[in-house]
Amino acid sequence: MSVANLKIGWIGAGRMGAQLITRLLDAGYDVTVYNRTASKVAHLAEKGARVVARPVDLADRDLVFSMVSSSNDLEEVMLGEGGLLTGEASPRIIADSSTVSAEASARIREAANSRGCDLLATPVSGNPKVIAAGKLTVAVSGPREVFESIEPVLNVFGRSVTYVGEGEVARLVKIAHNLMLGVVTQCLAEITVLVEKGGVSRANFLAFLNDSVMGSVFTQYKTPALVNLDFSPTFTMELLQKDFDLGLEAAYALKSPMPIASATRQIVAQAAGAGLGIEEDFATLLLEVARGAGIELKPENVSVDDGLTPVHS
Repeated sequence: MSVANLKIGWIGAGRMGAQLITRLLDAGYDVTVYNRTASKVAHLAEKGARVVARPVDLADRDLVFSMVSSSNDLEEVMLGEGGLLTGEASPRIIADSSTVSAEASARIREAANSRGCDLLATPVSGNPKVIAAGKLTVAVSGPREVFESIEPVLNVFGRSVTYVGEGEVARLVKIAHNLMLGVVTQCLAEITVLVEKGGVSRANFLAFLNDSVMGSVFTQYKTPALVNLDFSPTFTMELLQKDFDLGLEAAYALKSPMPIASATRQIVAQAAGAGLGIEEDFATLLLEVARGAGIELKPENVSVDDGLTPVHS
């Protein structure tokens, strides 16, 4: 079957999933969607997606993507009541883009393979704004020939797709990525509070940093949040804490010391315990650092470019 004619299913249409489904629809793919809260996918139905009531109703699809919050959620939508892998039929390929443990991924792979279904781990780096800018990246692991058969579909998602190996290794790649996300954000928060306490505006400091060799796409992207204290959620503290736990579990299993990540995990837990980042972005780490420094931050109300210019597919 031509890739262009694949019948695609999707489980989990949250902020990220909905954006990626939209890109598939815009590219002309036939997409059927399951979401736990059906009312939240009405806008996708208006764009041409079909909506079903249970994951198992996607079993006749050629390729099914899943994007859920945790290992338990993944096992529930795959193996729980009405799960994708509980009916008579099974899709040919499952591509799971959730950030979950390698152990949970392996359990789903075993269940899928027992039914003649291949599993690819396809975690992504980005958020809805990154997707809109066409800059999402994907890490993939699993059977290489299966990856190559759906690579054109994955390319619809964004800027690049990287095959990283067999089995569950893409899970570790994504978890390592999110450890860096937390550590870098904590460091960025600390130095930003330092210079503000020393009399430099956050906008001026971050403008300098972003133009230096130490600046990055990420530091520029987070600058509006740090300058204007706009913490509209892209990734919550709860999810970051979950990923730190997964990362440190992997570090323990592999006997790979991570003292900086361990310290950052405690700071993330402290911020979450203080009620930060529950319904807001994890960049509220800035507020926890400021509290410790004895200063109260206020929005600077400066127009700041986040470096993400939307790209239309």
